[in-house]
Amino acid sequence: EIGLADELMVASPMRRTTWVLIRGRPQPLPEGMLLIVPTRFAPFAFSPLISPLGKLRMALDLFVPARRDDGDETLADFIRRRLGREALDRLAEPILSGIHSAECERQSIMATFPRFRDLEKRHGSLIRGMLAARRTTPQAAVHQSPFMTLHDGMESLVNRLEQHLTARILTGRQVTALVHDPTAARPYRLHLDDGAVLNADAVILATPSYAAADLVVGSFPALANALRNIRYVSTATLSMVYRRSEVGTPLDGYGLVIPRSEQTHINACTLSSVKFRSRAPDDYLLLRCFIGGSRRPELLARDDDELVHLAQSDLRAMLGITASPLLTRLYRWHNGNPQYDVGHLDRVAAIEALCPEGLFLAGAAYRGVGIPDCVKQGRDAARRVLAMLASSQHTVKDNR
Repeated sequence: EIGLADELMVASPMRRTTWVLIRGRPQPLPEGMLLIVPTRFAPFAFSPLISPLGKLRMALDLFVPARRDDGDETLADFIRRRLGREALDRLAEPILSGIHSAECERQSIMATFPRFRDLEKRHGSLIRGMLAARRTTPQAAVHQSPFMTLHDGMESLVNRLEQHLTARILTGRQVTALVHDPTAARPYRLHLDDGAVLNADAVILATPSYAAADLVVGSFPALANALRNIRYVSTATLSMVYRRSEVGTPLDGYGLVIPRSEQTHINACTLSSVKFRSRAPDDYLLLRCFIGGSRRPELLARDDDELVHLAQSDLRAMLGITASPLLTRLYRWHNGNPQYDVGHLDRVAAIEALCPEGLFLAGAAYRGVGIPDCVKQGRDAARRVLAMLASSQHTVKDNR
């Protein structure tokens, strides 16, 4: 819609393998795995990733009675019930919880992977459900990587969107308070840090939920308390550049995920320039390591040099990388990852019920952390504002 279709990049189709660290050694996910569910017998049967007893327990998914209600449960409880403890430790925890930097014993299945529960209800089994989905999905879609980015990085999405907006955009300024006066012609007043005041018919808060809580606490304390019930964790990403002549290609694939039980300092490692070829010249390798989250929150208290040293020690032990990186970049995301703990969707519904007319919420804290989820939430919030204004026969005036 904003003219970036030609900039979209799909991850390299030739190196789709994901590796899992098991007892200190990388093991590839067997062919035919859809997330954590095997759909091809032979590659899974001969894979060393899961023990023979663990494979037998996963196969019992075909016979375990399905849960038919709509109640929530943790990801850990769901996987143990359907596929067993080994599948939880070696597959679900590093892959599924890793996406959200989450703790599987608290992570809501209905808020993060509701499709699994839907497959269970409709087919009585995850394996049968995934096989059915694979049969009805066009082959081109089956073989296309789900990973996409933009050629010049995700910043280009923001820059191009800004060029297409006709609204007045204020940057470098902060809203310090939101005041609600239902008797006013425009019931919302936004106080800015430079002393200016904006009057509004409606407000969409697309901030982290704790920032939204700070803004509304004066007028809506119950809403603020509910917003603060959404938990966050902090993470860091460490990018490192190596000469290929010194490290080669450590893995034939996109990267390595690491179970919590392996007790490493990093949670995962992506070979960014293998996954997306334009991310580094051919004679260089760009790696990205993920640190912290719910697994090792205490690591974020370490200084940058120490985190780089810890990551290098892990890469040396796991991938045999002994060379020193030519370039390192560490980025810290303080309280950057909302946690969808069990009961999250009920929690969000209660928060939305506390919002007064004209106040709307959107963003990663509520109904999906991914970019498509956030785009959808933004569209939905905008439509609700327009519907409210139309039903109230408001006249939107230039608020200069």
